[in-house]
Amino acid sequence: MIGEVSCSLTWAESQRNTSQRCCDPVASKIEDHVHLLLKIHLTFAIADTIKLIKGNSSKWINENRKISARFEWQRGYGAFCVSESMSDTVKRYIDNQEEHHRTQSFEDEYFAFLRKHKTEFDERYVFDEEMIG
Repeated sequence: MIGEVSCSLTWAESQRNTSQRCCDPVASKIEDHVHLLLKIHLTFAIADTIKLIKGNSSKWINENRKISARFEWQRGYGAFCVSESMSDTVKRYIDNQEEHHRTQSFEDEYFAFLRKHKTEFDERYVFDEEMIG
């Protein structure tokens, strides 16, 4: 599944790069989440960029029947601004995701990240629960 999602993200990235003024994406994918480092034009909203990525990749996965069930992203997302001087550090972090998550879950890491950067949140509402039915 990870390789297949990689293909859809590459397709979504190519669409976004040409039509949404976004360049040089860096991506990694783990079973339950994706990390992207993007430069987007200052006139293009982060929410619109995420909407396009999710919409294009979901459409590609479902049209090409890459999984047996209908694929959908969770409703929310996390987006954080990074200075140009930290981009290489973030790229290394993204490249090291598979190894990193052997020792720390995504949820634990995300909560620690929010706390480190003094972001107010309520744990009950950060992640969607899986809904079957």
